[in-house]
Amino acid sequence: MSTHSALNKLKKHILSDEVANETAAELLRRTGRDDFFVVFLSVCDKKERARVFRGSGKSISSALECAEDNLYTFLKKAEKGKNPYAAAWFKADVVTSYKEIPTTSINNLLVESKWINFMRFGISLDPDFENAFIEAEINGNKIVSYYTEKEIASRSIDFSSNRISLENLNNYIKKYYEAEPFESIPEKVTIFTAISFFCGEDNAIHELYSDSVDYGRRRLDEVSGEEIRRIIVGASEYLVKQINEDGKFTYGYFPVFHNELKSYNILRHASTMWSLINLYRMNGDGRLIPKLESALKYMMSYIEQKDANSSFLVERSSNEVKLGGNSVAIIMLTEYMDVFESDDYIDCVRKLANGILDLQVKETGGFNHVLEYPGFALKESFRTVYYDGEATFALARAFTLTGDARFLDGAKSAVEFFIARNYIKHRDHWVAYALFEVTKHVEDVRFYEFALQNADRNLTVIYHRETSFHTFLEMLMVSWRTYKRAIQNGIDSDEIKNYDPTKLAQTIYYRARHMLNGYFYPEYAMYMKCPEKIVGSFMVRHHNYRVRIDDIQHFIGGYYLYSINYDEIRQHLTDEFIKGLDRTQAVGEVHA
Repeated sequence: MSTHSALNKLKKHILSDEVANETAAELLRRTGRDDFFVVFLSVCDKKERARVFRGSGKSISSALECAEDNLYTFLKKAEKGKNPYAAAWFKADVVTSYKEIPTTSINNLLVESKWINFMRFGISLDPDFENAFIEAEINGNKIVSYYTEKEIASRSIDFSSNRISLENLNNYIKKYYEAEPFESIPEKVTIFTAISFFCGEDNAIHELYSDSVDYGRRRLDEVSGEEIRRIIVGASEYLVKQINEDGKFTYGYFPVFHNELKSYNILRHASTMWSLINLYRMNGDGRLIPKLESALKYMMSYIEQKDANSSFLVERSSNEVKLGGNSVAIIMLTEYMDVFESDDYIDCVRKLANGILDLQVKETGGFNHVLEYPGFALKESFRTVYYDGEATFALARAFTLTGDARFLDGAKSAVEFFIARNYIKHRDHWVAYALFEVTKHVEDVRFYEFALQNADRNLTVIYHRETSFHTFLEMLMVSWRTYKRAIQNGIDSDEIKNYDPTKLAQTIYYRARHMLNGYFYPEYAMYMKCPEKIVGSFMVRHHNYRVRIDDIQHFIGGYYLYSINYDEIRQHLTDEFIKGLDRTQAVGEVHA
């Protein structure tokens, strides 16, 4: 697709009567003016951060023409040089609302947004938009300095401070536009919102959401199982590309400035392989097998025997053994043997499970969490609540594989520990996985009820969580499967028989839709330093857009279960519910 063709498609869409008239009407209503329009055109070659070109005028068409002229001036200059610009992605932002505020009022916006990178306003340093930057540029270059969650919670806010980073702003305009630096930040700025449209390699126009946390990503009529399957296959293939020759993953990036994460965690290495095994389940591509085996071999090199019966996955960077390490290694190995119909690692699983039993506190059913290495002396009795659910899931998996009753007994004791200590409060996906596996073998009514309550009593919190917290969907999907098993097995429980799964299905759908804000669509990726390195992956926006292998694995884990259970979930949803979620504002509006 040529630049000319893509821009013509965008222009035709923006200047259509429906879009142009609605935009003009909204701009007049919200600003009181119908004689000043601003359009931004962004282009990206996938290799480096998008270039953004502004245009203004007395009409949408004149503003668009001005922005287009500025873009073509850049392209013609590039053609005369040694490296012509091969634009692949195009985006248009049409300003629909703006308001001049004191620069210090940005503090209020940051507090209201709560999370890093969640403020969705563009900023102009002047009322005429001569020096203006859209939201994606602001967040994609750290032009605004956010407060941390801790600072907001403790009200450690300096409301008189300037939060626009002059250094980052000047670095941005110098590198990408060879512009002269700003000497200072003005006392007043203009904040604005826009409606946006994207055109990429599919040669289609995608309307983007223009308000709330969905701001900037493409609209979907329905988050179907087929659509999610396409996304997770691509994200899984992204993970495959991160496996190096020695079997180790490239751990991840902070993509704003493309800083590679230098640390490594063998526990997360093991859990990430689960996603690749599910990819093989989906596509059966034999080319994946050597990559999987390479990553498996790398993980196996971290397993050390404590004695003749017990083994542990060792985190060598910190010289310690973590309960969760043995757990995810078992989960991955049992998945691997299941999909490839192998028994090669049964003995290894048995020894790793024995290691977990070594860490179980017999009096309570709970676990010690961390040992020293070498020596295997107790280092920490507790580190993270997630280890408990992981260990219980792993013991139940080990029983499923080996039939060794000691492992099931250990898992049952742990579930009793969870019930006694109300682990529902932790909203832990691993507890959900553990209950799903244990109830394969134990038809204890209390276990089934606890599994359902683990999801049901957290639905309100999960539904309204603003971040794309990825493990919530895993927890909901596994709980859904456990509930369905209880119904199929005729578990004698009034709580389960009388349960209406509609709210659970609605929350599952809403979270699946909401989590797409963590998918690196091209319209997000194009404003990062190296777009092609992270497009098609998943990110954690409020952690500086972090792309890390375990984050991707958790997104894929929940979405994989969603995709294979979607038709069943859809039966509990009405068209009105799905459409209602998409009835967001037609155009963005400034509320400051």
